[in-house]
Amino acid sequence: MVRTFKDIELLERVKQLDSYKEIPDGYWLLGVRSKEDAPNKFDDKIYLFKGEEFIEVTSATTNPGTPTLKQFEKVNNDGAAVVKADEWYYKLWKYGKHNGKVEALLQLGSKIKVYRDTDKDVKSEEQGKLQEGYYGINFHPNTYNLDGVSGDSIGWWSAGCQVVNNLTKYKTMIRLLKTEKLVTYCLINEF
Repeated sequence: MVRTFKDIELLERVKQLDSYKEIPDGYWLLGVRSKEDAPNKFDDKIYLFKGEEFIEVTSATTNPGTPTLKQFEKVNNDGAAVVKADEWYYKLWKYGKHNGKVEALLQLGSKIKVYRDTDKDVKSEEQGKLQEGYYGINFHPNTYNLDGVSGDSIGWWSAGCQVVNNLTKYKTMIRLLKTEKLVTYCLINEF
């Protein structure tokens, strides 16, 4: 699991990225990818900020699940989508329904950079072909029932999407995020 960071540490880190322009005024998300990268586990974190004010943090995954890594052809012949870390993706997501079923943020704004991992092991790596475009990299929970129970295995829930497994925190986040016209995302590696 990703170590605990102070807000100021995270803000200082994201301001050092080459793609940094500004901290958004409204709500935005910051993903932190774990160094550990335990296969098929929610070992990353996603932070919700409003401007420079920390609002919430939850466990999540920023990596595809093991089924996608091993059988990526079922999703995309180019390989499993691994979002490029240490990047800002300004105005990436718009509120909608993931697969038409659950409140989510959909990639209807800007392009995103992904590596296509094709080695079919259980590790999600920034290797292979780097692509930039619209790939349906969404932000959503690991269930279609927000009043149900979520599991602790990524499974097919992520083929590149940024996925939360804490439903209570997800509901708080999505309630606030849906007030934004477009939501910015920054993804960094644990440091």
